[in-house]
This record gives sequence, structure tokens and C-alpha cells, in this order.
Amino acid sequence: MTIEEFRKHGHETVDWIADYYSTIEKLPVKSRVQPGEIFSQIPDSPPDKAEAYSTILEDLNTKIIPGMTHWQHPNFHAYFPGNSSFPSLLGEMVTSALAAQCMVWDTSPAAAELEEKMMLWLKQMMNLPKSWHGVIQDTASTGTLVALLSARENTSRHDINLNGFGERKFRVYCSSQTHSSIDKAVKIAGIGISNLVKIDTDQNLAMDVKHLKQSIMKDIDQGFTPCAVVSTLGTTGTMAMDPVPEIAEVCREFGIWHHVDAAYVGSAFLLPEYQHYTKGFETVDSYLFNPHKWMFTNFDCSAYFVRDRDCLIKTFEILPEYLKTRSRGKVNDYRDWGIQLGRRFRALKLWFVIRDFGVSGLQSKMRQHIGFSEWIEDKINDHSDFEMVVPRIMNMVVFRYCPGNIDPDHYDKLNEQLLDRINQSGSAYLTHTKVSGNYVIRLVTAQTYLEWKHVENVWKVIVEESEKIL
Repeated sequence: MTIEEFRKHGHETVDWIADYYSTIEKLPVKSRVQPGEIFSQIPDSPPDKAEAYSTILEDLNTKIIPGMTHWQHPNFHAYFPGNSSFPSLLGEMVTSALAAQCMVWDTSPAAAELEEKMMLWLKQMMNLPKSWHGVIQDTASTGTLVALLSARENTSRHDINLNGFGERKFRVYCSSQTHSSIDKAVKIAGIGISNLVKIDTDQNLAMDVKHLKQSIMKDIDQGFTPCAVVSTLGTTGTMAMDPVPEIAEVCREFGIWHHVDAAYVGSAFLLPEYQHYTKGFETVDSYLFNPHKWMFTNFDCSAYFVRDRDCLIKTFEILPEYLKTRSRGKVNDYRDWGIQLGRRFRALKLWFVIRDFGVSGLQSKMRQHIGFSEWIEDKINDHSDFEMVVPRIMNMVVFRYCPGNIDPDHYDKLNEQLLDRINQSGSAYLTHTKVSGNYVIRLVTAQTYLEWKHVENVWKVIVEESEKIL
């Protein structure tokens, strides 16, 4: 492809993207294909000769798009938002065009310094502790692993990196509602999944601090070494909020690394009315949230903050001869701040988004999403056949279908059927979780281009499909 051909096909591709967004509501939110259906349409062998770009675009439309679940669809209410936005998309295009390897300052000074500035902007926008140091990781799963590896080295005084675990028996603590990335990180870090202690939760599904302290004391008596506690602000299942200040006090008492995972809900700390959740952050050792979840920034982009930068760098730095530079020590070489050596220029799309929306624009969009969720909550409370399962937090509603003329023992099956009918309709996409062993439905109002008509639509679909079941 020549540069002139690229110019022509590039415009065609931008037109395709614009058409996709302008017609996305005509597509079913969740893909309806069967397992193997897309695979069988792709040739068994690659082409020997170049194919026309028009053919590639045609196959995109006919073979790929039918197998896509459309996360940018305004009727997507499942899991958590994986938001894009037009400024972010444009920033991602420029990032791909530059194709820079941003591992150290020398390989692209602007990438390193823009990333440093963006993390300062986020601290200012969210009133986070000024003493924190920030870096962009790819995902919260990576950030969690970085936190637990740092905690491991902090607890062992950086001896495990040198000599391995030996006879050490470390413990990590989190609530029973914590994201599965904690389980995975504990395994990868070599601590062992049997040493991940799941703490009971209270009536709001937040970590029970009394049980946490009892578990720590019991483990110490049995010869274990407490290594880290992971608090969650906004659990994946129900958006439960762990009591960070009380947990922080326990961590200070026992000298344990305290990591806070706010992957989804952390973006809401742009709103002053929710910044009370950041109380106790001054003593937190590490913290993360994902701008790619509710800050309208393309996946992947996870903001990770640490109180002790030296501990972080000492955990991860490796300095072979070919990576030595004259600027070392004068700048941030972010390859030493995490797992990957190779790093994408993720700060650019974040810069585009913040500048295009402005802080007030981001705040306005988030408040609108929360208002949508409040409206759905009111509809549920006013309907005799539905009930809220846990109190609404921000823009997530957790509810279930519970018609009074049906035996409650059948509610789980009814809700599973209802969810399947909604998703198969193509008109909306929701997901489920379990609360106290009961099958319940989650509804998130956070898609970038969500409007009132879409919120009204999802409630209409829920009611209509529930009536069809009976």
C-alpha cells in the first residue's frame, strides 16, 4: 500500500467508522452467532497475493461485524462500560500512526513527559494525594499484579526478587466480593491462591473490618506473614464500597501494604460529591482506576498511583547495557514502573479526551449517567413485580424479577430466563451476578452516547419480556 493508497483507504476507513457509529443502533447489541460460525467463514489458509482493500472492508461488514458484541452501542448495559469517544478514537489513530515504543524517556521524550503530566492532571482533577506518583498501566489486572509484587518485595525487604520465597508464608486479604484479578495476581506473584484470605462482608457487601483484623491476628499466631490488603471501591458485582479509612487503620497497625482497587468507580471521583470515598487515601500504598471504564477513553488505559516510588522502581528495574542512557536519573523511565518493557503511548488519547471534554464536560456526562440510573431505580421501586436487591450506588442498578403470584423458589430461574430473553432480543444487553446466593440482574448506565430514549427503551424491554415469560 503506497502513501496515496493509504490516504484514499484511510478516508474510506474513517467514513466506515462514522457510518458504524451513526447506524449502530440498527445492530443487535449482543452478537447472535453460534460458536464456530465466524471461524468457519475465514479461509483455512492466508492469501498468497494481495487482496483489494474494498474486499477486506466487505468481509469486515459481512463476516466480522455479525460476530461482534457492540460495547459502544447505547443499549449496552452489561458488565461495565468499555467506553470510547470520538476524541479518544482520534488520539488512538495518531498513536497508531506514530507507532512509538515508549519504554524510556529517550525513545520518545514527549510520551514520557505527557504521561507524567496527565497523572498530575488526574490527581488535581480528583483531589488525590499530592505525594502520590502516577504511571499508566494497560489494565487493572496488570496494575493489581504490580501492586502485589511491590507489596511482596516491600514485605521481604526486596529479598524475594533476589533469593525467592524460601520458607516464607505470606498472606493477602480481600473481601469475598473482590474482582477475580486479585486471585490471578496472587497466583502469578507466587504467593499461592491458598494464601488469599477472603474476608466476610457486611449487609452492604463491603468488607467487614472486624473480621479482617481477626483474620490477620490469627494468621500471625499461626506463623504467616501478612503481606497486603486489597480494598475495593466499586465491586464488579454490586458496586459495593469497602470502608477504606478503617481498613487503612488496620494496615497501619500491622504494617501491611494497602492497595485500593477502584477500577470502575474511580472515574466518578471527578465529582466533588463523591470524593468523600477517597478519605484515608493519604496512607494508601497503591491505587488504581481505569479511564477506559467510565472516562470515555479507549481501552486500554489504567491509571496507577503509588506512595513509595522507590519501592516500585526497585521491584521492577532491570538495567542491561543496551538500555543505559545519559538521561537516566533525570527523567521518568516508565519501563521501570511496571511489568512491560515495551509501552504504548497511552497518555496521548487521555490528553485528547480531557482537552476535548474539559473537566466540566466529563462531570456533566457522569452526572447524567447517574441520573439515568436513579430513574431506573425509581421505576423498579414503583413496580410490584420487581425489587432492588442492594442499594443503588452511582450508576449501577442491581435488581430482580419477583412476581408475587410465583413461588420465590422459582425466582432464580425466572430471572435467568428474563435476562436471556432481553439479550436475545437484541434490543439491550445486561448481565447477572449472585447476591446471597440469589440470581440477580445488573444494569449499568454508562455508555458514552447514552440518551434518555435508550434508558426508557431498556426499561420497556425489561417489563415487556418479563410479561412474556408468564
